[in-house]
Amino acid sequence: MLLPNHGANPQHVYQQLGLQMPTKVYDFSENVNAAGPPAFVEACWQTFYPLLQRYPDPHGEPFLTKVAAFHQVAKDRIVLGNGAAELFNALARRYAQKRVIIVHPTFSEYERTLRTVGATIMSVIVTDFMAYTLPMEQLKQAMVQADALYLCTPNNPTGVLPKKEDIEALIAHGAAVGCELVLDEAFMDWVDEASSMIHASIKNPHVIVVRSMTKMYAIPGLRLGYLIAHPQIVATLREVLPHWNINAFALVIGAGCLDEQHYCQQAIAYVTTQREQLKRYLQENGCQVTNSVTNYVCFSLPRDQQVDRFFTYCLAKGVVMRHTKNFQGLQGQWFRIGIKDGTAMTYLYHCLQGWFNEERAT
Repeated sequence: MLLPNHGANPQHVYQQLGLQMPTKVYDFSENVNAAGPPAFVEACWQTFYPLLQRYPDPHGEPFLTKVAAFHQVAKDRIVLGNGAAELFNALARRYAQKRVIIVHPTFSEYERTLRTVGATIMSVIVTDFMAYTLPMEQLKQAMVQADALYLCTPNNPTGVLPKKEDIEALIAHGAAVGCELVLDEAFMDWVDEASSMIHASIKNPHVIVVRSMTKMYAIPGLRLGYLIAHPQIVATLREVLPHWNINAFALVIGAGCLDEQHYCQQAIAYVTTQREQLKRYLQENGCQVTNSVTNYVCFSLPRDQQVDRFFTYCLAKGVVMRHTKNFQGLQGQWFRIGIKDGTAMTYLYHCLQGWFNEERAT
């Protein structure tokens, strides 16, 4: 079954499978805040119109200053990107022809961008991905021969947050053996800034942290992310990025989003309730569910249920989930579901219940 490598854009899933796309489709394959962007975005939209008529600030203001204040770091430690994807492309050039460890299962863009620059990939697979327990000794041994280690925290697609003490131990080991750590914190907004390693990057010049504005603030169409690292790394990365790589709308809206803490708290409260409810429901129906702390859950069906038939059953009902066929270690046996609004979640439960009822009947 040939499927797209990413979530979102559900029409491509139906096209590649040769299926008729239903009139009503709920896309659970993407994991963006179901509440939509903060209210100020729509309320102030007309005031953004003049931004079309002039170039954006070449240094990324006012967003750059807001990021620095939000994380209490100097501006020379920050690189802004046209989405986190652009930052991973820039980082790949840093590791061209070098050896890089990727901890799987994880986001596929790390490997894709690194392979295009001739990096040698050293794959380490987490076997206890229910709790995403890192194989520490295996990683430490691999780091001796590696130039960098990529780690997604919280993990995508499992949603699990690796233990902070394990990451701290890897940081200390990286300093001893000369291995940089690239920490993808795209979903850290859904947890707690206390779990972030941004301040560890200030004390450790070999630590690079990448963040995304897409997930929490529901602005994937604007493309906005940032990276925090040692000033020398930042300076090198800025040299490979084009001038005006961030559009003016993203810079202004991104700056405003970082003031929306009440919006974030409401989103986290809603997602936590919905995620735990969905987890219980799936477990009651014989599924395995990872210990996600994010706005999505990752689950596998009971062993006697066919994953491909389940996937197409849901598609026929207008429910699009994220497959895991391109995630090493999951082997396509798991699915990721993004938490959506109440209407979508009710529809999801009806779809799932229909499947479980049919399976019991047979």
